[in-house]
Amino acid sequence: MMSQQLILGLKQLKNVIKVNKKVADSYDVMNDAMSFGVHRIWKDLFIQELSPSHGCKLLDTAGGTGDITFRYLNYLNNLENKKKIKSYVTVSDINQNMLDVGQSRAKKLGFTPEIGYNIDWLQSDAESLSCPDESYTAYTIAFGIRNVTHIDKVLSEAYRVLQPGGRFLLYDQYSFQMIPVMGKLIAGQWEPYQYLVESIRKFPKQDELKGMIEDAGFRQVTYKNLTFGVVAIHSGFKI
Repeated sequence: MMSQQLILGLKQLKNVIKVNKKVADSYDVMNDAMSFGVHRIWKDLFIQELSPSHGCKLLDTAGGTGDITFRYLNYLNNLENKKKIKSYVTVSDINQNMLDVGQSRAKKLGFTPEIGYNIDWLQSDAESLSCPDESYTAYTIAFGIRNVTHIDKVLSEAYRVLQPGGRFLLYDQYSFQMIPVMGKLIAGQWEPYQYLVESIRKFPKQDELKGMIEDAGFRQVTYKNLTFGVVAIHSGFKI
């Protein structure tokens, strides 16, 4: 017989997949509406905090539609010192619908292999990544960790796949009261966005999450609140 915890975990996973399938096509429009466009600034600040350089190997977990990955690539393109060192990025997401949207966007934006952009799109569970040990120099997860069943497993996997000296960066929401209303108005969906509200409500507060990141083995762990704590950026290093 399955434990109550496992049953709840499977239910949460089902909810996450259900949400992503229903909102994939309108995901970016919803982000604009729910944050009044400010999410674009938050994500730019997130990449600036990462401060990647050429030769970086990034794993963008729960990367969905590629929003973080495209900002990462644009950041590298704008660096003054454009050495011919290849940079790699893997976009990982549990939901293929989101990855399909991301791949389509990549083509429209010109991020194609023909002109030197090698993006791997990987359907994988953040709690059990199908990636080798110590294979990335940077790991990002934006708006994804609050949807998982076991945060500690995600953090452990992040630590495992990072090389020594690698950077862990997390970005997530802590408050969005308008999510279900805007979801109904724009995407025609109420229940999936109500689930997002519940996931935020149950998400560990900043100090608690900081402790969990440290427990996973990361050092120099910090967090930075944006817009009075509506979102926060958590950072750590694998020393």
